[in-house]
Amino acid sequence: MPRSPLILVAASATTTGILALGFVAFGFWTTVIFSSGFLGGLVLWLLNPATPSYAAIRVPFLATFALFVVHRVEEKVMGFFRALSELTHVQTPDTLSWQVVLLVVSSVGAWLAVPPLVTRGYAFGYYLAWTFFAAMGVTELAHFIFPVFAAGPYSYFPGMVSVVALAPTAWWGMRRLSHVAGGAI
Repeated sequence: MPRSPLILVAASATTTGILALGFVAFGFWTTVIFSSGFLGGLVLWLLNPATPSYAAIRVPFLATFALFVVHRVEEKVMGFFRALSELTHVQTPDTLSWQVVLLVVSSVGAWLAVPPLVTRGYAFGYYLAWTFFAAMGVTELAHFIFPVFAAGPYSYFPGMVSVVALAPTAWWGMRRLSHVAGGAI
C-alpha cells in the first residue's frame, strides 16, 4: 500500500523527535543504540508494504508488551541506568525530568496506540508497530554487548535476563507484521 507524503513526513518527524529527546536525555552513544528501534523501525516500515490485520499481530504484540514491562522492572530493580551511566560517562537524568517524561510518553504512548491504529488500517500504526518490534527485538540485544565494554570479565548486565524472552517474541511480531496473511506464521 503506498504511503502518503504526509504520513512519510509524520513518521520521519516522529523518529527524529524521539531520537532528539534520547540525545538530550542520555547522550550520543545511548542515542546511537536507541536509534536501531526508531530509525530501524522506520526503515523496516518503508521497506515492507505489508498491512496485516491487528488480529495477525495481536498475540505477539501483547506478549512483547508484557515482556517489555517485565524487562523494565528488571532494569529498574537491577540498576540498568546506573550501569549504563558508568559505561557512557553520561549522568542519567532524573526519571521525572522533562526529557525522560517526554521520551517515555512519546515512545511508550505511541506503542500503546498501535492496536487502535493498526485495527483501522492506518499506515502510521504500522510504522509504530515496526518501531516497537524493532526496539524490542534489535535495540534490546545491546544488553549482551554492554558487558564487553564494562570493566571486568563478561558478565550479567542489568536487563539481560528478560531480553532472552523479549527479543524472540518481538522477532515473531516482525515476522507476522511482514506478512499480509498473518496466519499461522
